Amino acid sequence: MLRRVLIANRGEIALRVFRACRELGIETVAAYSEADAEALHVQLATEAVCIGPAKAAESYLNQNALLTVAQASGCDGVHPGYGFLSENADFSDACAAAGLSFVGPSGDAIRKAGAKSAARSLMRAAGVPVTPGSDGPVSSPEEALAAAETVGYPVLLKASAGGGGRGIRRCDGPETLPAAYAEARAEAAACFGNDEMYLEKLVLNPRHVEVQILADRHGHAIHLGDRDCSVQRRNQKLIEEAPAPGLSPELREAMGQAAVRAAEAVGYEGAGTVEFLVDGENFYFMEMNTRIQVEHGVTELVTGIDLVRQQLRIASGLPLDVRQEDVSMRGCALECRINAENPEADFRPCPGKVEFLHFPGGAGVRVDSCLYNGCTMSPYYDSLAAKILAHGSTRLEAIRKMRRCLEEFALEGFPTNAELSYEILFHPVFVRGRCTTGFLDQHLPELLDFNRRVGEREAET
Repeated sequence: MLRRVLIANRGEIALRVFRACRELGIETVAAYSEADAEALHVQLATEAVCIGPAKAAESYLNQNALLTVAQASGCDGVHPGYGFLSENADFSDACAAAGLSFVGPSGDAIRKAGAKSAARSLMRAAGVPVTPGSDGPVSSPEEALAAAETVGYPVLLKASAGGGGRGIRRCDGPETLPAAYAEARAEAAACFGNDEMYLEKLVLNPRHVEVQILADRHGHAIHLGDRDCSVQRRNQKLIEEAPAPGLSPELREAMGQAAVRAAEAVGYEGAGTVEFLVDGENFYFMEMNTRIQVEHGVTELVTGIDLVRQQLRIASGLPLDVRQEDVSMRGCALECRINAENPEADFRPCPGKVEFLHFPGGAGVRVDSCLYNGCTMSPYYDSLAAKILAHGSTRLEAIRKMRRCLEEFALEGFPTNAELSYEILFHPVFVRGRCTTGFLDQHLPELLDFNRRVGEREAET
């Protein structure tokens, strides 16, 4: 087992990694920027080392600084969390070259699966359905225009190294494509240090369903069921649930098997996610995320399997201690992402100081957050403030529990999207499990009319 792990990330995922390490008896070293000096995981870690200024490009993306800290502090492993360098093949290789275990796949596997354009070709060869699109990266607006003419509009320009909805632009015609290409490429370079782009046909109003996988270096690969992530704004997920509602057993099984084939095709090691677009009984490979997902907690709640613990075991060279036949889905789990943003001001990020904070609790409730009373959310990073998760024996029970959780949740100091999430949980389309990726765009105006909807519910009762 690993002895000491550098946590090369921040926020709630850094705290999540710390907790898993602590429970396994693994010491931790927190690498932090000046903006995160008072962060909770920094205070709790065995050791903490400042790696630079607040901005991500000068700290959490600084490979040399992270490797230097890891070696100087006696680490034998590096956990990259999600975002930042978590899907950077060069960083994985650099860790290996420095004698450090990268808690994730090899650089070769990341290049095969993580570079989204290359992964599409690999998935075709493995018999995994893919959406029509470019045959590899598009290195200029002219190449993107040619590919779009072939597959037909609307199309999506997507960052090969992307994730979290970053580096994606929709184009409905050739007149908007050059500008969208430049914007997406610039965003990808800033967020991931990689500006490679590819193009794919936009499937209108599909469902976004992903499958969680685990694979070790001994040739074992399994899946842990599916999650629905269709409730999203600008390609960023707001509410996730496991299992995905309304899938036929045949479709669910086909997607699970396809995800395992995808893992085997790239020689995968660790925890990963294969994302699909679902249109009726058809599904298409969208991308493979070679890291832990923000929404991994809903899978943990329905399977009882600690995914970060599994990551650490696998990175230590141990075989999977769970077989496919051992995996079962119990009940339903929901996750609401609480972001420091103002939905009524076009979701403008609004980080600030936490004046008062109260998280919900009770049976089947989990909160992942690095916030505490008196702390300050930095304006330099993502607006995710907390993840509230609720588990119930049925989907309706989980929905009702999550409503209660959001009623209990209180945060003073800056606005959040909690009230919007609460409204979504009452919307009939969501309650019936029929959301597509176009749900929020279609219903946002009525969802933001909070006072009217509250009045309607009071009248109904």
